[in-house]
Amino acid sequence: MDRKLKRFLIKSFAVLAVVHFAYFMYGYVKFKGLGDINIYTEFYRFKFYDDVSISHVFVTGLFLFFFVIFLLRNHSKKRNGLSKNLGIGIVLLLISFFSLTFFISYSFGFNAKLRTELPEKDLNKDKMLLNVLQPFLYNYTSYSSEKLFNPKNILYPKPYPVVELRDTVYYEPGNNKDYSSTESRYYSIDTLTILSSDHEKLSNKSRSVLDILGLDAGELEKRIISKKEIGDSTEIIFQGIEVHPQYDEKMCIFLENRLLFSSLHKVPERGQQYQNAVKRYNLLYKYSQDSLLYSFQRLDVLFKKYNIETQIVPKELTKDVFYYRDHQQEPLNAIRNTHERGDLKDKFVTLDRLFYKPNYLHPSIVGFFIGAVIGVWFILFLLYLIWNFRNRKLSSD
Repeated sequence: MDRKLKRFLIKSFAVLAVVHFAYFMYGYVKFKGLGDINIYTEFYRFKFYDDVSISHVFVTGLFLFFFVIFLLRNHSKKRNGLSKNLGIGIVLLLISFFSLTFFISYSFGFNAKLRTELPEKDLNKDKMLLNVLQPFLYNYTSYSSEKLFNPKNILYPKPYPVVELRDTVYYEPGNNKDYSSTESRYYSIDTLTILSSDHEKLSNKSRSVLDILGLDAGELEKRIISKKEIGDSTEIIFQGIEVHPQYDEKMCIFLENRLLFSSLHKVPERGQQYQNAVKRYNLLYKYSQDSLLYSFQRLDVLFKKYNIETQIVPKELTKDVFYYRDHQQEPLNAIRNTHERGDLKDKFVTLDRLFYKPNYLHPSIVGFFIGAVIGVWFILFLLYLIWNFRNRKLSSD
């Protein structure tokens, strides 16, 4: 590859770099803000009808048109061996790829502006707030769901969490018909860590530990939920004493849900759930009402930030929460927490995808894109070989 051809190719790549930067800046400027993020938002793919697609086709076509003219006119006259032609073919493949990927630079620009407006740290703060306040934001009909709200979800304080055992009780009322009912009993989940050798041999040492806990070895074996080896020790999780969370004055319904609204990336969910439970308990039973009010005021700011339609008034919702905290047996059907739950959920699902699973080259166009790159490369390389052969033949004649 001679010096003139190298200069020409370097200039061509420089032009492509300038165009890619222009599309990057266009994607950066085109980002309209967090309010417009929705479930249909995705990093750009060819849509064949918008400004990016139309300009992309035009700019790519214009660049390749002049590139081919200058390449064939000024740099296809010398006789090249197989290795040189192969090198030129590789360069032309790169030219084809970079001339068809302006939309990817546009997506990088969009992503850069998104992360500028919403750093990951701020996204996590918003998620943490929603995770803590999640049990206060359900539709009122959800509070009657035993799957969403039940004592097994209580994580704080001790002796919770609990395990549920259901017993079926049969009785005969006196009219020759048998009736039955299901009763739930709850037991604390306790942890015991002993040396593995002690556990296996049930030595006097391990038995003394069990005696302190009021359990014998046989009883412990019946109550064991799981065993886990940790180094030279065995961690035993077992069913402890019976507890009554349904009669606990400081265990209202809002503590009976531990689902995360949106989990933090690469953070164990169990740890997140526990920390949220602690904060929620403190807001309900340890701190003054102003703390929960402040949290709902922050929530109101969050809704405006993400353009979520809401009718929540922080003071009214705070009053409702404390009313139902103190009236546990009353049906929870008048809590004033109306907001667009679907839009809020879609917003954070989309943000998670844009942050952690970005599709700069959308799967739906991968096949088309690869075909286009190979097709453009084949045409360029074929034209170069034909012109090179033609010019050499004319010069030899």
